[in-house]
Amino acid sequence: MKRFLTTKGLIGIALLGLVLLVAILGPWLVPADFATRMDMRARLSGPTFAHPFGTDQLGRDLFFRVVLGAQTSLTIALAAVITSIVIGLPLGLISGYARGHVDNVLMRLVDTMLAFPALLLALTISAMLGPNLQNTIIAIGIAFTPFLARIVRGEALRVVQMPYVEAARASGTNDVQMIIRHILPNIMPQIIVQATISLAFAILAEAGLSFLGLGTQPPQSSWGLMIQASRDYLDVAPWTALVPGIAVALTVLGLNMFGDVLRDVLDPRAR
Repeated sequence: MKRFLTTKGLIGIALLGLVLLVAILGPWLVPADFATRMDMRARLSGPTFAHPFGTDQLGRDLFFRVVLGAQTSLTIALAAVITSIVIGLPLGLISGYARGHVDNVLMRLVDTMLAFPALLLALTISAMLGPNLQNTIIAIGIAFTPFLARIVRGEALRVVQMPYVEAARASGTNDVQMIIRHILPNIMPQIIVQATISLAFAILAEAGLSFLGLGTQPPQSSWGLMIQASRDYLDVAPWTALVPGIAVALTVLGLNMFGDVLRDVLDPRAR
């Protein structure tokens, strides 16, 4: 617990807690029509008492849109990371445990995916499937799968050589029980840390896809869409891009700080 009480840990927990609180309570605190309500007389107005973050090109309140956009961005990122775990975890476990020809075949497939930058791969998949929320989750999840599979495979190769695994094998434990009881529990800390860090990259990927028109689509509100809509008004209303941009930056910063501290806490070599 003391390792969380460092400056980095406290900042990361505070930022992450704030974003999660906004995402969870946002739909109850801010009715959906507030984010889409237009006031053309107040379009592109700067921060005021009525509109703390200003308004966009259609006179919509940026504060309400950022609050509701937090839920969309975090939902997509979380679902994408879960997708990558569902695919990459068994892939890495089987590869690291079986070794030999199975390992070679699976890792060549992973290496082929790693040959493409993650965002480019997600962009290609999203363009093939079509731009919507579900396909964005699938595209980002598949793009991050090879990174997780590589980490799981490396940890499985390390654990499978431990004496307790050899003892369990000598006692007649079958392969499925070996993986579930002895290998998976001992690599979970690394998986948790990687999932936390992947959340930060998934938020950036979602924002990038939405900015390019291949992610979340209107009328849904997301930080990437808000940045995309503001690009024609940067000279007269820079706050329309700064507000969602700062939201993305603070969320990614909080996740990265929390992931670093979490790695130190869960790494037995750092204790």
